[in-house]
Amino acid sequence: MIIVNDLKPGNTIEYENGIYTVLDVSHNKTAMRQMIVKVKSKNLRTGTISDLTFTGGDKVEPAHIDKREMQFLYDDGTNCIFMDNETYDQLEIPMERLTWELNFIKPNTNVNISLYEGEVLGVILPDKVALKITEAEQAVKGDTATSAQKNAVLETGLNIRVPLFINEGETVLVTTIDGKYSGRAKD
Repeated sequence: MIIVNDLKPGNTIEYENGIYTVLDVSHNKTAMRQMIVKVKSKNLRTGTISDLTFTGGDKVEPAHIDKREMQFLYDDGTNCIFMDNETYDQLEIPMERLTWELNFIKPNTNVNISLYEGEVLGVILPDKVALKITEAEQAVKGDTATSAQKNAVLETGLNIRVPLFINEGETVLVTTIDGKYSGRAKD
């Protein structure tokens, strides 16, 4: 058991049939009452962010999250198929659980899958991924205002905004948090 006073960002806990990762912790202590510990957390099953409130000294159960590297093979229209790189076992995850993640992973790439006691929680994306541009608008001559951008489509189908000097066929870095252009990828 973990005392809530000792929680830190990055800890994972099990609380009221949910698995949470701690994002932020604040302690509130006044002279006349016990300490209140507010924990901003993300539910790893649903993806929702919420505040959990505890009394100082309460205990919660730690949750050990396993990370396993797997290769994304393909999607069959309803499920995404992953293969464990060590055991070659295949794992199916429903596509509706990976709508955001599918914007950044392409077939035959390795990703980390998070698991809790055999239950698949999701795909852990890196901070940035390199993806090729399949379509890009032509830059308009004379359109040189500061930070001018145009629309582009990545190989995964994600639409992003890129600077005017980026052309079709180039590989760019995209942040997985917000899906925005981050720079050119190094070859």
